[in-house]
Amino acid sequence: MTSSLYFEDVQIGDQLPTWSRKTDLMHWNRFAAVNDEFLPFHMDDDDGRKAGNSQGAFGMGNLRFAYMLNALCAWAGDDAQVRELRCQYRVMNQKHDTLTVVGRVLEKQITDGEHQVRLEISVLNQNGQSTCPGEALVILPTRA
Repeated sequence: MTSSLYFEDVQIGDQLPTWSRKTDLMHWNRFAAVNDEFLPFHMDDDDGRKAGNSQGAFGMGNLRFAYMLNALCAWAGDDAQVRELRCQYRVMNQKHDTLTVVGRVLEKQITDGEHQVRLEISVLNQNGQSTCPGEALVILPTRA
């Protein structure tokens, strides 16, 4: 159980704690097993090259989406709700990449009684490239 972050504790400009994972075929295989996503270009270097990636097999976009969701939940706690999360896949995840989720609070508002926090969020690779920029809306509990 994760302690909750409260709306009153968040300020515009606050940074999300970084959340990182090194990926490789083992991680992709586990994700594929859970999500029934055994596509050849994610598992086999020859198929990855045939799909246009010179380095071979490449990671799933949805795995990076899951990493973003994990980072948001770790930051916000159990009493929060991730209401929206969207992203664009811009750079492929290669084997042995270290992927780090980063984010920043863009705005806070109370709408229809909900304490909403909007964030920019992205997954960076070990070279600092934003592989998957996006935005999130998180509903936080209030102390009031």
